[in-house]
Amino acid sequence: MMSSSTTLSFSHLTPSTSISSLEFKLNFTSVSQRSSRPTPTVESRAKPLAASSSSSSSSSCINDGSGQNLFYATTRRKGLTFIASVPFVLPLHEFVDNFGAKAAVPGLSDYVAVKEEIRKVVSKGKAAGVLRLVFHDAGTFEKGDNSGGMNGSIRYELERPENAGLKKSLKILEKAKKEMDAIQPVSWADMIALGGAEAVSVCGGPAIPVPLGRLDSLEPDPEGKLPEESLDASGLKQCFQRKGFSTQELVALSGAHTLGSKGFGNPTVFDNSYFKILLEKPWKSSTGMASMIGLPSDHAIVEDDECLRWITKYADDQSTFFQDFKNAYIKLVNSGARWKQL
Repeated sequence: MMSSSTTLSFSHLTPSTSISSLEFKLNFTSVSQRSSRPTPTVESRAKPLAASSSSSSSSSCINDGSGQNLFYATTRRKGLTFIASVPFVLPLHEFVDNFGAKAAVPGLSDYVAVKEEIRKVVSKGKAAGVLRLVFHDAGTFEKGDNSGGMNGSIRYELERPENAGLKKSLKILEKAKKEMDAIQPVSWADMIALGGAEAVSVCGGPAIPVPLGRLDSLEPDPEGKLPEESLDASGLKQCFQRKGFSTQELVALSGAHTLGSKGFGNPTVFDNSYFKILLEKPWKSSTGMASMIGLPSDHAIVEDDECLRWITKYADDQSTFFQDFKNAYIKLVNSGARWKQL
């Protein structure tokens, strides 16, 4: 028997959905064909997108026409194949869960517009502060009670000692936000998350696509949730574990210290110098400023055998560091995020 096909088109959605045309295509095979074990498919398309040639693997790439690679992911769940093309990277299980809850998915034009406004204000000299803003906003996340995280609450927390100096970084992004809000309102959480990604990119680091659609908190996060600079390696690993991050991710994210004035290579170049200098342990030298390089937490992780394995790997292979940092960063800016609903 012939298989049947049903197409549900949602092109009538309003511009507030930020999707010009959304289409679901459901293919069901007749009962008599079940012996060949076909799989029903559900396909979601956000247009316009130019798809690259795809293979039978579980993920391939889409180009948005501006040089940014987007992702095309597939997964099988309970006999159903879900195919989603989206203008950002989001762990697929989170995208499916959010989509099932009728999450509002910002369009490609919104993503590009926010990115362009941020590029106008984030220079290499300002990149370290903007990236630090991300860590101090998202770093309050606690997996146990799903509190804190990437929610823009940092704007209420600037007077805390651990956030000293971040007012300037917030002011930088505020310029871009005002320009964007005049066209299409964007949350502080999204501005900060994408701002940090652009800070990395402008300094020569990996391109990091960031999902948009976060909601802002209307109150500060609880105090005392950020990792303390004085923690030893064991304390750091426990702290990051409570936030849902592995030792590998802890080490990869620590590589952000390659930017700024902590003494790890060129302060405006994002590379793997941080790990190379950690292995040299210059703070043990008695010569002047060498003792000022890094934080106590930086000094601690290189003395830990588990951390040291990743430090050595990243010192030897910058491309691996870039890939692992990108993945950990995306996870960081999704941690604790609340998403817009349709």
